[in-house]
Amino acid sequence: MPVDDETSAASETPDADTLLARAGFDADESVLTRRQAEVLALRERGLRQSDIADRLGTSRANVSSVEASARDNVERARETVAFAEALSAPVRVEITVGTDLYDAPKLVYDACDEAGVKVGHTAPDLMKTIGERAGDAVQGREVREQLLVTVDNEGAIRVRRP
Repeated sequence: MPVDDETSAASETPDADTLLARAGFDADESVLTRRQAEVLALRERGLRQSDIADRLGTSRANVSSVEASARDNVERARETVAFAEALSAPVRVEITVGTDLYDAPKLVYDACDEAGVKVGHTAPDLMKTIGERAGDAVQGREVREQLLVTVDNEGAIRVRRP
């Protein structure tokens, strides 16, 4: 007899403690509370908020709120890491509003040459990378919001909006 995929997924999903242990979660070192980590771990395994609420003995609205806070905390942590990496990157290139995206690779290559950092991207690949990572700050070929492109010692490119 066929089993409903959602029911099967929920019944086969390990409990939150097991998921957190497998992922190496440490509440003392994390920006997430234990409850936030539990909710994210279960959501990443495909459980619906109502199923998680049942497992955790709370309401779906509470799970929704906890998940939203957790995702916000994760995004803030990512931004903090990106900021720290930008501070320590040997190459920092500001791309000003109005710059043609086609001019960005030369700016990056010149700064990398000056810092002695090798970039493993062709000009078209670098334009594509900057355009994609800048999101809506680039429209067509025009930079619409100031961007900060950093390159670390290994040649990894990061794009931020300062």
